[in-house]
Amino acid sequence: MTISFLRLKKNEDRRLRAGHLWIYSNEIDTTTTPLKQFTPGQEVLIEAADKSVLGRAYVNPHSLITARLLTRNPSEALDTDFFIQRIEQAYHLRNHLFNQPYYRLVFSESDDLPGLIIDRFNDTFVLQMNTAGMDIKTDLIIDALQHLFPSIQSILLRNDSNIRLAEGLPKEIRAGWGTPPDILSLEENETHFQIPLWQGQKTGWFYDHRLNRRQLKHYVAHKRVLDVFSYMGAWAIPAAIYGAKEVTCIDSSPLAKQWIPENAKLNGLSDNTIRVITEDAFIALKNLIQAKEQFDVIVLDPPAFAKKQKDKKEGLLAYQRLNEAALKLLTPEGILLSCSCSMHMSEEEFVQVIRKASLRTHSPLQLLSRGHQGPDHPIHLAIPETNYLKMLAVRKIKNRYT
Repeated sequence: MTISFLRLKKNEDRRLRAGHLWIYSNEIDTTTTPLKQFTPGQEVLIEAADKSVLGRAYVNPHSLITARLLTRNPSEALDTDFFIQRIEQAYHLRNHLFNQPYYRLVFSESDDLPGLIIDRFNDTFVLQMNTAGMDIKTDLIIDALQHLFPSIQSILLRNDSNIRLAEGLPKEIRAGWGTPPDILSLEENETHFQIPLWQGQKTGWFYDHRLNRRQLKHYVAHKRVLDVFSYMGAWAIPAAIYGAKEVTCIDSSPLAKQWIPENAKLNGLSDNTIRVITEDAFIALKNLIQAKEQFDVIVLDPPAFAKKQKDKKEGLLAYQRLNEAALKLLTPEGILLSCSCSMHMSEEEFVQVIRKASLRTHSPLQLLSRGHQGPDHPIHLAIPETNYLKMLAVRKIKNRYT
């Protein structure tokens, strides 16, 4: 099969040679290789301006990130064997890290499979193809998983991310193989959960905070805990297990109200340990402030408020408002664990958000620790966008000047 070339402008190969995998539309020599000649997901050979071949990629002429490099070997076929090798390499890391088969198996660019997410829940696998190039390879990826994991029971395709719309792909949720269950069990940090696989957010679970959630055990014993954006209780349930006196959850989703109590029962927690407020987080926090509530430990784990670069200014203000509200509810010497999954906001910018919230609420803070995404979400050192998750644990100290 003859593969077309996609040629770059002069000097636009530097980032690729430095290890990055993305090619933007303005880096392409469209005079030599007009984008209209390509179809979404088509395989191409990437050619520098001097005609040296940099590797094999897939292309989407309608996307700002027009091409993503899959291999620097131009003769390597993107077939089932290719996916077996790449997924097996990713599996070796996770199998070494975790003694239970619950983890993110493939983290897109960081595992040299741009556009592909695979989460493992024992013998059920959840896939998300976020690009046209990966969407075309769905059958090959499923074949590779069946080869590597003979005990596999089912595969669910959670192709409902907004990223797919930018790629010109439909949003859909469907079985990829077998009969994926309606309810899925998982284990994390010796805590057990059940989740509604077809209805939950994204791939059903957020494995990236696994190590950050372990930090709760240092702070929550005999304390009142507030968990904001609590989803299925990923923070709330371990907080109660680690000895919290009571845990209040805030989440606007009716799923949270249904499943947090179920997960509490699953872990042997009493009915009065956890309460759930089903309301918009900002409204619920305002009501708690007006009621003069106080909490010893507060967890803020919101969705990304700055999903795009153009949303960054507004997103920073939203994070600041959220943290100001939390600090008003935090007792002196209380602990705030504040998180952000916005890749467009750096860790130091996040620190400045917390600092401003501290100043505006007259709440002096000590930074105790910083948390990041777990090792099943490795960071590609040449792609800063893969370093997205931030968590700051801060302590509110008594203001000595008032």
